[in-house]
Amino acid sequence: MMKTVAALCMLASASAFAPAQSSQKSLALNALIDESFGITVETGNKCPPLGRYLLKDASPEGIKWFQNAEIKHGRIAMLATIGFLTQKLGVHFPLYLGPSGSNCFHPESTNDWLLSFDGTTFSDLAKMAPLDAVAAVPNAGLFQIFIAIGWFESLSYNRQWKEGREVPGDYGYDPLGFTKKEGGIASKDFETLRMNEIKNGRVAMMTMAGWVANEVIPGSFPVWHP
Repeated sequence: MMKTVAALCMLASASAFAPAQSSQKSLALNALIDESFGITVETGNKCPPLGRYLLKDASPEGIKWFQNAEIKHGRIAMLATIGFLTQKLGVHFPLYLGPSGSNCFHPESTNDWLLSFDGTTFSDLAKMAPLDAVAAVPNAGLFQIFIAIGWFESLSYNRQWKEGREVPGDYGYDPLGFTKKEGGIASKDFETLRMNEIKNGRVAMMTMAGWVANEVIPGSFPVWHP
């Protein structure tokens, strides 16, 4: 009987401490999320509800992973807006300095390069709408894109995680030398540029979502668009 009473007392004391420990862990995680780099005044200096839900069980490394994902998607979206605009507005650049109809200076060419063996040329591609141009890329071209993306992902993963770079999005690629200053990308002076990149990336992601939606469903994007 005494053993049973003692066991029940121990169980009760353990259950009394469990909610407190769980609550403390939850508070610490919420503070970690709200203090993460990228939380801005636009959301009241707090993580939005959906983001908080996705990160509810995340560790500091998990939060860093999501930060990397957002920065990558933002960078891709910023490049996509440039590509979408140039294709939509009919501005095209010379292809490898060779004969091509994809050229803003000479839009037509009698000696054009083939895009695929079905007779599609770069001139044809230059005249298409953005999504039609993507659909016209042959499987061999898509395979090359896939290989290039895979190579970049492997490189970025190695530099971010294997080399232990602390700042999300730091893959060691800086041809203009912005990070060569004292303190590098982790310096206090660099925080404004990092925050601007994140904000511009978020705007670009929303912009591309709107533009693509309007291409698929004309009139669905109720503001100016190319």
